[in-house]
Amino acid sequence: MKLIANLSMMFTEYPLAERIPAAAKAGFDGVEIQFPPEEEASSLGEVSQTSSMPVALINVPRGPGDSVGLAALPGSVAAYRDAVAVCAKNAQAIGARKINILSGRPPADANPEDCLSTMVENVRYTADIMEEIGVRVMVEPVNRQDVPGFFLSGLHSSLDLLDRVDHPNVALQFDFYHMAITEPDLVTAIQVAGEHIGHVQFADNPGRHEPGTGTVDFRSAFNALRETGYDGEISAEYDPAANTEQGLGWMNDIRSMIG
Repeated sequence: MKLIANLSMMFTEYPLAERIPAAAKAGFDGVEIQFPPEEEASSLGEVSQTSSMPVALINVPRGPGDSVGLAALPGSVAAYRDAVAVCAKNAQAIGARKINILSGRPPADANPEDCLSTMVENVRYTADIMEEIGVRVMVEPVNRQDVPGFFLSGLHSSLDLLDRVDHPNVALQFDFYHMAITEPDLVTAIQVAGEHIGHVQFADNPGRHEPGTGTVDFRSAFNALRETGYDGEISAEYDPAANTEQGLGWMNDIRSMIG
């Protein structure tokens, strides 16, 4: 497994492009960026190459204002497809091999089955587009304590979505932080998700800070993850309690767990 850093939450002491070499200096194997600005995509790709720090994953743009995604919004299919086009362009410019879809927060009066059907079709559409350029698609469940009204929340609804989509280019983005909130037992959730896991992120809970600041049993979780056969990126996606670089004392322990 490769240990990478989420540059949208970490190393924010630096401008975005400078976070890539900062993560390299800190000892990470690569990075991910949630929403890279379209106008910076080419330069970020160049810095990624010169720093030998691959950008593993980016997100489909989440929409205007305080939007948290568009994929499950029945009235936003055209806007979602425009966002996918931007994401595909960014992924190629940056060199990202995975992209992540956020379901969004449908209106309170939206029909849940309509939202689900819309997301199924949007994910299939995205999977076809991204397959043509060699990019794999993730779908991410997010807890509703942090993001009230988020459509895709919890493991079982996510696995049901994957079953309905039924596309070989789609997998589950499994975030330890979100799953520690939505699932009764994180290790069991990893075992149930199994081969569906295509990307992993982590933070401690509560607080979404560095490992060791909360109650997540990372050793047991990574042991369970290894048993699924997962051997991809493990992304630190947390809110640093203070300065990013001063809070990296957890890295050696996590490396020993995933090595």
